[in-house]
Amino acid sequence: MARLDRSLIADCPAFAGLNAAALDDILARAQILRLPKGETAFQQGQTADRFFLLLHGRLRVTRINTQGAQILVRFVAPNDLFGVAMAIGAPAYPGTATAAVDSLALAWPNAAWAELIAAYPTVAIKAMQSIGGRLQDTQERVLDLSTQHVEQRIAGAVLKLARQAGRETEGGTLIDFPLSRQDLAEMTGATLHTVSRTLSAWEAKGLVDCGRQKVVVRDVRGLEAIASKET
Repeated sequence: MARLDRSLIADCPAFAGLNAAALDDILARAQILRLPKGETAFQQGQTADRFFLLLHGRLRVTRINTQGAQILVRFVAPNDLFGVAMAIGAPAYPGTATAAVDSLALAWPNAAWAELIAAYPTVAIKAMQSIGGRLQDTQERVLDLSTQHVEQRIAGAVLKLARQAGRETEGGTLIDFPLSRQDLAEMTGATLHTVSRTLSAWEAKGLVDCGRQKVVVRDVRGLEAIASKET
């Protein structure tokens, strides 16, 4: 098997500051995982036997709640570690990770985790910082659900995704991966009807341009005004 090029992970925050020999050692334990659109890296409740780093593409992480409803937890972006269940002592994956577009990841067996953090302690520190950031995002979403009107929540979600994955085009800031109205509904605790009605109203006002699984933000300040509106 050909050795993986260290440039694959050189820009990953989890491995920042490590020298070439360390990066080669980390890669020697990894396998390439190709995820065509719609394929899952793992499913909720499945035994957590691997952890991953997304190299290219975008993944949707969803969970089924106790009422049986699906919730979109987050999108995984390139250079994100994901599926690091053993870092929080979880024996199973807490959600399902599905490729939103054709994606490419690295996968390591769980047994490599203890070896890596023993050899490179900064990897554990950065991984926990990343997990802490996701926990903070979750807490903010819970707070938004209890304190904001639905239009504010939808505006905040669109703006956040535009900041994370926005690409400037002639028509505005394109969220550069497929994003459906159902995705926004799951992210914001809204109904599909409410999201569709809200986006249609915003289109009429020139705030956004929406197509099939496409959202372009045309007026960032306009959406910011909605997101920050007093309740």
